[in-house]
Amino acid sequence: MNFVYLSPHFPPNFRAFSRNLSETGANVLGIADVPYDEIGDDLKKCLREYYRVGSLEDYDQVYRATAYFIHKYGRIDMVTSMNEYWLETEAALRTDFNIPGVKSDGISWIRRKSLMKWKFTNAGVPVADGHVIRGWDDAADFLKRKGEIVIKPDAGMGAVNAFKIRNEGDLEDFFRRKTDEDYIAEEFVPGRICTFDGLCDTEGNIVFSASHEYESAMDLVNQRKSVSIYSKMEIPHDLEEAGRRIVNEFQVKGTFFHFEFFRTPEGRLVALEVNMRPPGGYIIDMCNFASDIDLYKEWANVVTGKGFSASAGKKYFCAFASRRTRERKYRRSNEEINAKFGGIITMADRIPGILAEGMGDFVYIARSRSMDELRDFVSFVQEEI
Repeated sequence: MNFVYLSPHFPPNFRAFSRNLSETGANVLGIADVPYDEIGDDLKKCLREYYRVGSLEDYDQVYRATAYFIHKYGRIDMVTSMNEYWLETEAALRTDFNIPGVKSDGISWIRRKSLMKWKFTNAGVPVADGHVIRGWDDAADFLKRKGEIVIKPDAGMGAVNAFKIRNEGDLEDFFRRKTDEDYIAEEFVPGRICTFDGLCDTEGNIVFSASHEYESAMDLVNQRKSVSIYSKMEIPHDLEEAGRRIVNEFQVKGTFFHFEFFRTPEGRLVALEVNMRPPGGYIIDMCNFASDIDLYKEWANVVTGKGFSASAGKKYFCAFASRRTRERKYRRSNEEINAKFGGIITMADRIPGILAEGMGDFVYIARSRSMDELRDFVSFVQEEI
């Protein structure tokens, strides 16, 4: 089997997808815009061949690279990047070369938040009121009716260019700073983010699922907070029911999914957005630590027809605690953290490059059978001077 993998070197923890694909016997064919010597010896061993382009933003170059691989190795069975940023490039390649998976005529449903709302409603899942705005009058009227709103790119990623609007002054600031793209305005929904994450086999069956909880990414980025994420031992019934309805509505097959919801202070569940990719950052690693499995390996087995074989039951709670060491001063040293919680820490790592902007520059991950112990761990790691 032949797999084209865009940007297989980033993020570093996702290199494990290529490694496990290679171990199944598949040909992993990498395309990226960094020199071969910079992708790392571990990745070089996994790739059957690497094609460097001048820029992954230049579709013609990526197209030619894929055509070269087809000429040399034959039919491509899958193209992926595991990265939301390249989803439209993936879809274009699938369309142009008739590769299985979501094609260009279907990509808007998993990229545009306005279209996701239609899908959520069709699945019977509550969603925040909102629409694509068409100018100042439209946005001002919506703000007047709702009192407080959020405006963000309709096809945006994470909290990039997202604005909380409380008054006309905030709205004026948004219109001064907005980029030339479609923006969606939504009523502000208070609460924490809870997720329904998982992996579907090629028939659309959910073979693994998990749930995580954290603050709104917009608040975390805009307020430059340290990030904490908690995995749940059990998925709440209403969340799992809503998540399964959305999987069916989007006909998810042979891929990871990451669905985000608000859980309001009253306990109400409100759908936010879908991502047809693995949850970002280190959440796949958290899933592995919580269940004592290897989702990198299980995904490779699923897409190469070997099937999901691990026991997916949760054994631990898991917590992610990041620090912004270049912006904030923390009370505890690394030595103090390891002395107190070394027995439950499963990972301590510097967060690379662009991911640090949203998540912080250093992370600790721990697991425990006690959520109280993990909350103490997060507080200890993130306590500031």
